[in-house]
Amino acid sequence: MSDRSVSRQKQEKTWYDVQAPEQFDRAHLGQTVADESEKVLGRTIETTLGELRDDPSQNNTKLTFRITEVASDTAYTEFIRHELTRDYLRSLVRRGSSKVEAYVTVMTTDRYRVQIQPVALTTKAADQSQEQAIRRTMIDRVEEAATERTFTDLVDSVIEGRLSSAIYNDAKTIYPLRRVEITKLTLEARPEEVQAEQEASADRAE
Repeated sequence: MSDRSVSRQKQEKTWYDVQAPEQFDRAHLGQTVADESEKVLGRTIETTLGELRDDPSQNNTKLTFRITEVASDTAYTEFIRHELTRDYLRSLVRRGSSKVEAYVTVMTTDRYRVQIQPVALTTKAADQSQEQAIRRTMIDRVEEAATERTFTDLVDSVIEGRLSSAIYNDAKTIYPLRRVEITKLTLEARPEEVQAEQEASADRAE
């Protein structure tokens, strides 16, 4: 191949329109550029729920998507993370109250492995046994939500605030709560990755 054709290839870059998954109405996430479509795969795009919905009040929720497929000049994505901003979380904490956190790894009905991190904020300082009971309730409610939902439905329940409301309603009977939030939801493994891990561990066990 001549030097001229190599340099021409370097200049021929394509801009790809990045789309959110169907769950987010195929919203436009921005553009990314590459000289080969394969190089776009695996790239991540971060936006806010506020930007997707044109609602600045929801800018404290960050969403991350990963490009999984390219067709023509469009890049398609999967949802991989929901996370509240640090500034927003800091604004929730009050002196003289308790902050109870949990880290829960669950499997959805369609076999996506997901980690969810709920946090409960009390009106006043709770004692250790009350904090433990609140944490147990958060874990139970998250695990229950996953056993009844697909990955898409679980993500919806987090983004729409239904899961945090369910935790709040259960845990407020233990100790008065000011607020419950899901601080982060992360996709840890897709069904095919879960399957591969299980097969690998079964092989090691033999």
